[in-house]
Amino acid sequence: MELPIELRIAIEEQLIGTNYATLKQDTQTLSKNYRTESGQGKRLLTKDDEAIAYSVVRMPATYGAVHKALEYTLDFVDCKIETLLDIGAGTGAASWAANSLIDLDSIICLERENAMLQIGQKMMKNGSRILNNSKWIKHDLVRDTITEKADLIIASYVLNELDDDNRIKAVDQIWEATSKIAVIVEPGTPTAFSQLKKVREYLLSKGAHMIAPCPHEESCLLPQNDWCHFSCRIQRSKLHRQLKEGDAPYEDEKFMYIAVSREQYRNAEARILRHPIVDKGRITLDVCKEDKIEKMMITKKHELYKEARKAQWGDSIGG
Repeated sequence: MELPIELRIAIEEQLIGTNYATLKQDTQTLSKNYRTESGQGKRLLTKDDEAIAYSVVRMPATYGAVHKALEYTLDFVDCKIETLLDIGAGTGAASWAANSLIDLDSIICLERENAMLQIGQKMMKNGSRILNNSKWIKHDLVRDTITEKADLIIASYVLNELDDDNRIKAVDQIWEATSKIAVIVEPGTPTAFSQLKKVREYLLSKGAHMIAPCPHEESCLLPQNDWCHFSCRIQRSKLHRQLKEGDAPYEDEKFMYIAVSREQYRNAEARILRHPIVDKGRITLDVCKEDKIEKMMITKKHELYKEARKAQWGDSIGG
């Protein structure tokens, strides 16, 4: 997946006058903070230079993860989505992703850190009319009350930064702000999966309906030693590779998500949980269904064979 040209230009413009050594140090600091201090309610980023580093090394991956989660979600939604509320917006990656997929009328971004808010708002001047006219509000998800409502709520990579009590309080506010659909995206780790599973259970108890990825609204069927996550491949810029000390022209972002709605929509018949295994004349899929996790062996004679040949990890199949 490539970033929109307008977003690539917006990121590059933030680098004008930036010292490479400082950028490198800020990248390392951010990586350490997000790796060791998430889930404790701490402020992980406060400086302008750190926000610039974030836009280079983390914004592309966040864009890709939200874009994929929205693609999976929109496959099963037939309502009109006109307004977006981007909670914990950071530098606005989720809004850019939604804008690329949905014909929105308005975007509101809530963000706690001034450094992220200012850079995110500045970057959106390079985007569409809707991005350019987006409204940014300084907002602390723990301390402040969400007063805005929107058809679509996106909270990406923000709940994992909170402790358990504040996470559920935040989810309560997110659901109250949701007019139609809420999409929550988190890192694809066992810890984040455990947290998101509790969030899923809480939202279902509040009357939410599952859209994706789960093809059911029952308790998660995965064993305790496993976790559900997905992946998207993002093209890296030369600077991104240098800052992350990587040679590959891409990175694979592991993420997980849940999409829920006020109204009930159809669900997938099955969701692919692992990379398909393709053999001669046969495709093996690990899938989550309404009542079980199973391996599907699909041969050329199977009605799903053509669909399975094109299917990837994270796709729905058969419905």
